[in-house]
Amino acid sequence: MRPGRGIRKSTTSATLAVGILAGLFAAVTVEAAEIDAKPIVVAANKAQAKSEAMKVPKPAPTDPAVAALEEATTRAKAGDYDAARWHPIHFKPAIDKAKDGDCLTCHAEILKAKPRQASEVGVPADKVLAWYQTLDTYVGGQEDFHIRHMATPYAGKVMNLSCTTCHQGNDPREESPHAELAALEKAGSKTPLSSTLRKMVNPSETCLKCHGQFPAQNMELPGPWHEIRADMEPEGTANGCLTCHETIRTSRHQVDYLKAAGIEEAAKESSDVCYGCHGGRSWYRISYPYPRTPWPDMPADTPEWAKGRPTEPEARFRLQAK
Repeated sequence: MRPGRGIRKSTTSATLAVGILAGLFAAVTVEAAEIDAKPIVVAANKAQAKSEAMKVPKPAPTDPAVAALEEATTRAKAGDYDAARWHPIHFKPAIDKAKDGDCLTCHAEILKAKPRQASEVGVPADKVLAWYQTLDTYVGGQEDFHIRHMATPYAGKVMNLSCTTCHQGNDPREESPHAELAALEKAGSKTPLSSTLRKMVNPSETCLKCHGQFPAQNMELPGPWHEIRADMEPEGTANGCLTCHETIRTSRHQVDYLKAAGIEEAAKESSDVCYGCHGGRSWYRISYPYPRTPWPDMPADTPEWAKGRPTEPEARFRLQAK
């Protein structure tokens, strides 16, 4: 045996044995570490996921009413006539929030309509003059109803009308702004029904405000305005109405469908500004019972004709505090 050969062999065997044991121990150590770490890693991942989920807001659940409204709108815009006429915007409470743009989505033709150029028997429109065109405030030729009320220069100066000022909804079953029978039955009311069915608006709540008779008797005047105007407006007096109304009922036109400042400014030039809405364009045989809004130095005694009248406009027409 060569010197040192047995020693090297023994050393090599021992080294291999040690290496094998070290490897096994390392493997066991790593495996044990992995086993011990797994619950920690899982818990950490769960915590991180929960944290991230908290950072991202969850979408709000869709309100069924909103979803139904969106569906009805989509169908109406696609040409579904039934969906359009039964759309929630035609009923309370949606009609109270409707803007002109919402209405004109389907009803834009009202601002494009034109009156006839001649009567059915052939009389040209520009050869005749309607009674309401005799007022100084009527400028230009004939215009369609809605244009005259909403889109002419004079309307823009003194009025602030919107679609819902007059149109408070439309039930196809009743052709009424509100289904009165159903409402009264639901409330258990014994009040007799009014006779305003089969109309798109209730005239007593809208049209009459500006198209009623001149209330000469209430003002204790000797006659209608067109008869006494000359006496009320001597030379140099542009508006005889203001002879009295500089100090009487000075709190006026404070409603959201009129422009009070514009009216007062225009009234300095002509009494037709006043008369136009207080008898000059009367469609009805009665006057509108305007609220008796208190004014400075208002008499304590209430005239017989004014007793029982409200002291402020209807809630939906009141000006909102700025």
